Amino acid sequence: MPGEFDGLVAAVTGGGSGIGLATVRLLAARGARVAALDLDPSAAAEPATGAEGPMGLVADVTDQASVVAAMAAVADRWGGLDVLVNNAGVGAQGTDEDNPVEEWRRVLDVNLLGTVRATRAALPHLRRSGRAAIVNTCSIAATAGLPARALYSATKGAVLSLTLAMAADHLPEGIRVNCVNPGTADTPWVRRLLAATPDPEAELAALRARQPTGRLVSADEVAAAIAYLASPLASATTGTALAVDGGMQGLRLRPAKEG
Repeated sequence: MPGEFDGLVAAVTGGGSGIGLATVRLLAARGARVAALDLDPSAAAEPATGAEGPMGLVADVTDQASVVAAMAAVADRWGGLDVLVNNAGVGAQGTDEDNPVEEWRRVLDVNLLGTVRATRAALPHLRRSGRAAIVNTCSIAATAGLPARALYSATKGAVLSLTLAMAADHLPEGIRVNCVNPGTADTPWVRRLLAATPDPEAELAALRARQPTGRLVSADEVAAAIAYLASPLASATTGTALAVDGGMQGLRLRPAKEG
């Protein structure tokens, strides 16, 4: 059965784990030829359902030469590039005064400038596509004030604004740009954060409770939203932030009645 990504080539940064890995596998299952760019892309290079299994490429989004080489390798292998998913990112905890300036620079370098570098490296190839799409992984932290997330929120707020500016800049070139805003997702990174707390089960319960659905978002659910925005079926959608947050941003539910 043909998939909506048949004949399309995609590159996913941070494609070696979590949301990125789920996205790589879903795009491949829907017919795309997919490259996972990551510091360790080995998990993504496993056989997958689809026209061709994903290709893993070692790439560092803090190094422009690294991502330029990776995008060129993708285009050389498959004759072009149609979809870029800017998913690589790192987390940070703390208020505005908790992290040293060096940590602010490090996280901004990955989350914001990493998106810029990967996009710059991909644009020469995307401009030749005719049906190109960029999807940035943003966060609920860009649109809701979360405690002890100042640095992370600042980077994701910047990604949200960057997405809108990119959508305006590249629309005349036939390139759509959107982002997804996940709530707290059940990823290896979140599980590592939980494991480092004094009471992981209590922390997990608190994270679940703050999302109206009462559970964490799955990586597969975020990947499905990314795939929609990247798909030619969404050809009228650009400059959009799609929340995948269990209702966290938009819903204000009444407390459950006791008894």
